[in-house]
Amino acid sequence: MSAGLATEADVEAFEQYLGNFTSGQLMKLSQHFRPEFIYVTENDVPAVLQELTIRKAITHQKAQIYADLEKHHDSTKAAETLVDDILAESKDAALGLWKCFFALRSRWPHPNLQGMVEEIIQNGDALLEEILLNEAGYNLDPEVKACQEEHKSILREQTRTLKESGSRAQLEGQSFPILNRYVEIKMISDVHFRKQSAEEHEALAAAGELNEYRLRHKMQAELEQITADRLFRWCFQSRRLPRSVMVCGVAGVGKTTLVQKFVFDWATERHYQKFAFVFLFSFRNLNALGPTTSLERLIQQEYPRLSNKLQTILQEPKKLLFIFDGLDESNSDLDLRRHSTQALCLQVGDVKPVNVIVASLLKQTLLEGCSVLLTSRPNKLVHLETGILHRVASIVGFLSRERERYFRNFFGDDVIANKALAYVRGSQVLYTLCYNPSYCWITCTALQPCFTSKMGQPLPLPKTVTQLFVSYIKYMLANHSRELPGSLEVREVLIKLGWLADYGLNNHTLVFDQNYLEAFALDKSPFLTAFLVENIQGSSVSQVTYSFVHLTIQEFFAALVHYLDFKEENFQDVMAGTRRNQDGEYEIFSRFLCGLSHPATRAPLQETLGTFSAVTTKRVIEWLTKMDWKVFINMDAGGRKRNVGNKRKAMNIFNLLFEAHNSQLVRLVVEETARMDFSELYLMPVDCIILAYIISCCKQIQHLNLDSCLIQVEGLQKLGPQLHIIRDLSLSNNDLRDPAIKDIACALKHSDCKLESLSLANNVFTEPCCEDLGLALLENQTLLRLDLTKNKLQERGLSYLLKAFSSPRCKIKELVLRENSLSDASCRTLCSALAGKSSLQLLNLNGNYFTDGCYEEMCDLILSSPALTEIRLSLNQFSPEKEESLKQLANLREGFIIHV
Repeated sequence: MSAGLATEADVEAFEQYLGNFTSGQLMKLSQHFRPEFIYVTENDVPAVLQELTIRKAITHQKAQIYADLEKHHDSTKAAETLVDDILAESKDAALGLWKCFFALRSRWPHPNLQGMVEEIIQNGDALLEEILLNEAGYNLDPEVKACQEEHKSILREQTRTLKESGSRAQLEGQSFPILNRYVEIKMISDVHFRKQSAEEHEALAAAGELNEYRLRHKMQAELEQITADRLFRWCFQSRRLPRSVMVCGVAGVGKTTLVQKFVFDWATERHYQKFAFVFLFSFRNLNALGPTTSLERLIQQEYPRLSNKLQTILQEPKKLLFIFDGLDESNSDLDLRRHSTQALCLQVGDVKPVNVIVASLLKQTLLEGCSVLLTSRPNKLVHLETGILHRVASIVGFLSRERERYFRNFFGDDVIANKALAYVRGSQVLYTLCYNPSYCWITCTALQPCFTSKMGQPLPLPKTVTQLFVSYIKYMLANHSRELPGSLEVREVLIKLGWLADYGLNNHTLVFDQNYLEAFALDKSPFLTAFLVENIQGSSVSQVTYSFVHLTIQEFFAALVHYLDFKEENFQDVMAGTRRNQDGEYEIFSRFLCGLSHPATRAPLQETLGTFSAVTTKRVIEWLTKMDWKVFINMDAGGRKRNVGNKRKAMNIFNLLFEAHNSQLVRLVVEETARMDFSELYLMPVDCIILAYIISCCKQIQHLNLDSCLIQVEGLQKLGPQLHIIRDLSLSNNDLRDPAIKDIACALKHSDCKLESLSLANNVFTEPCCEDLGLALLENQTLLRLDLTKNKLQERGLSYLLKAFSSPRCKIKELVLRENSLSDASCRTLCSALAGKSSLQLLNLNGNYFTDGCYEEMCDLILSSPALTEIRLSLNQFSPEKEESLKQLANLREGFIIHV
């Protein structure tokens, strides 16, 4: 039963192996794998149905029912119904399903498919024990069992309500049960276990790196989707049950919420009862415990009621799970190097720094056999030796379905939720943010008054990220109106809060104790709860710390304070920090700083806070004018193209200009002679919106290369209204399909079209779209070069285009129709249409299906085209004799070149 191509003998051996299980055992195992069955099936329902019918596990009639279900509903509904129907039948039906997936895995390298087959083969008997243990737990000593029940009760109370600090719930004194408010967070596991997995996870999760289509495709094709109740399940890559797991994700994507739900589900006996005790710690709180401590003291401080039985509890490490949330907030680095000289803990009473205690648990020198779950932002993993971790999973946040559910939950009214979601989708800039649950909440909070206002005049809707956060701050101030002092005092409080945020940004500080509040003269008032939250630490620790409700709120206030209380030295310091920064640490702050420079963007806050500093606006605009985005996309000194990372930096500068929303500034920075090369950089629809804005501010763009950017139809729609401004546009290798031609046609027909060169090579254009393109070319009088290489135009599609090419209005000088499956008939029509064309200078027909049958017409075309200087006919099917004859025609005209 190897992982190679499965033979029928392999399938029979697998069936015999499963036959060793009783009906009850097989159904238990099959129900355990139900999520994998569904997830794999929904990724390719036709392939699974085909395999099931071939193996007679289901009839053709039933297969059609599930195919129709996918067509009229969606793949998830079809997959769920199919799997549940089969598992409800019998052991034989379940065997048929398993055989289907076993056979599929040899030609479909889906990680979830590979994983479940490998797990049942390698770990079947032990897996049954594991399932039962996770359901029922261990038989514990009565006193320890009583202690466990009390511990679970405390954790249930601590985690039963979803913490949404600063939200509407907090304002109204409400709390939401986690089961009602929790929206599943998508999580993936890197099956390759590479050292650079952290950077890859960060790229996947960050809004601006992958759009939803590509992310979902990458998850389906290369990455294992995983749920929280499966983090410590057998790992088919390492062939073991993992003891150490890392969950990473960007700020606000839901790491703490995931941990909270994990602990709540354990405390309510929904999963992982193989852990008799779970201990949850936050690095944010651990920072306040002093330079050294011991594991024993940590547990006693956080869970004092366990003190009497702690020695007994710790005697069986395999029954223990330690969770450390927020490694990125730790005051010290975690050293996981295999050959580190760091002295590790051997006993629970050893007094060491917290990071050494955590490293000792992970390296198993302390409580060998215990399990550890860590969470962190990806940037921390880049500098971490992750080889010691048995599984690294990344939270990718909300995809479409989760965002829809979140909006419905938040607004509590489907009509309002749909209106708000429709607006956010149309904006795209805001929709992209909503992959992150925290941004999703901020977006909903900011939009709430826009869609629920009882006033006759609708409130203005935000378009940029800065405008969104201005709306959010405005809403929070309005909802704290009872606690608000006069407007002058509000300004003073926000200035103090801003300087606290600024200090935290420049000193990598996210958590502030009472000393910080006193140092910045911030009194503990109800008003501050709109933006700062209290972090209550362990029951025996009286100290309370504070943090902003979200990192981006801290970054917003750090930017805002420079407009409310400009100080030259402070401003220069923070600008120096942004210039030095290489890890994107100041990226969101910089966007806010630029966004607030626009009078209309900050106007809603000025109504409450008064005037903003004109000096700050001037300094920010001066800073933007000095940014040379071209250095990131031009050739380097050796003549090589800039790498994708540099191109992303150029796009980030465009992001800043978009937030500033100053068209005059854009023209000054970009210049009309601009040559932009973003080739091979993945561009989301939001990137296309920002690029479209930049282009719209200019009268023309000399050159825009978007080859291999995978912008697809959606991205092109965002760019569409501005395409006519570009002189030289390349859209090769973007998986563009027929609908995209409508946007291109509109650009070509625009009354002020400047397009001279257009490349649509290596896309998926077919015959039907050629009519629209041909009509557009008939109207256009600017296009000189057109490249349609490697599409699927064929004879009928070409006929539409030839009507335009033969028109005297068409000024095409260079026409490339390489590899378009053109036949002799197509060639004859082409030659007839182009004969005598006075503008045509270069014709590239390489890689088609031309034979000697069109030789005469080709000669006539060459002889009757007065401007033609070069024709390419390589990789066709002319005989050697005709090829030689064609070559001789080059002698008839000086400087004429024929490639055959």
